[in-house]
Amino acid sequence: MGRTGVPLKQPSSLITLGTAGGPSPRPDRAQTSNLLTVNGTHYVIDAGDGVSRRLVRAGVDLRDVGIIFITHHHDDHTAGLGTLMSLAWDRQRTSPIHVYGPPRTEDLVRAAIQYFSISAEIRIADGGRTVPIADVFRGHDIGTGTVFQDDNVAVTAIENTHFSFHAGDAAGRHRSYAYRFATPDRVLVFSGDTGPSTALTALATDADVLIVETSLAEDRQKAMMADGRWQAMTPMERAGRMRQATQGHMTLEAIGKTAAEARVKTVILSHLTQRSGSDDYTPWADEVKRHFSGAVVVAHDLMEF
Repeated sequence: MGRTGVPLKQPSSLITLGTAGGPSPRPDRAQTSNLLTVNGTHYVIDAGDGVSRRLVRAGVDLRDVGIIFITHHHDDHTAGLGTLMSLAWDRQRTSPIHVYGPPRTEDLVRAAIQYFSISAEIRIADGGRTVPIADVFRGHDIGTGTVFQDDNVAVTAIENTHFSFHAGDAAGRHRSYAYRFATPDRVLVFSGDTGPSTALTALATDADVLIVETSLAEDRQKAMMADGRWQAMTPMERAGRMRQATQGHMTLEAIGKTAAEARVKTVILSHLTQRSGSDDYTPWADEVKRHFSGAVVVAHDLMEF
């Protein structure tokens, strides 16, 4: 029997499919996505660009992906969603693909259906498919609390602070979630993109694994300067970008302190924002370790835990 009392057929497996924070594409890392597999059932958490290719590299048949969770609607967490669903449909999936996330997830899925409907219409005319693509995609706007449960997982969501700095007409319009997955053998928490919050600490309490977004505002600024984005911005855009980088994300110190207060066992640093001229995140892990005595791992694409 597993820790939740559910018979455990096989241990849960976590694969960090994509580990790059966005929005810039990178040659060696896909954008944010994770795969949790429990008793043979796949759960995808976020679907950034490259998620389909990484799933194939991980040996997963795309037809077998039917449950997807989105933490928020920035494109580095959603750009691969439509492609993943369309490819599953192309490969003869007929049962629904369910996508769960904050409000406007239903809008996102409807937009994906519209985007791929021309291709689907042609494939139906080709004779290779008969089931309309709209019959397979299902978007679900969810709130917080217990948002999903089946024989393998119980999923709890909280709203995090990724968008708490928004002002004016945007204030309160967008939602960003963190998720806690309780499986028969362990508990995993996905922070999503977020600033520190007591709600996230509570969600992560006594978790076996905390998969946390990792950002350093100074390194982000240097990377933008190096590739010319910074120079192309207006002063207002520069101020906005740095406000988002400092208020909408956690510092390395905050990650360590959150993990320590929550008594998590292992921290996995993922959603790694770009460093100028380097893909070595060892100094970031060392900074987290100054505030947290547990294990700290820097994720790479297709690492398995």
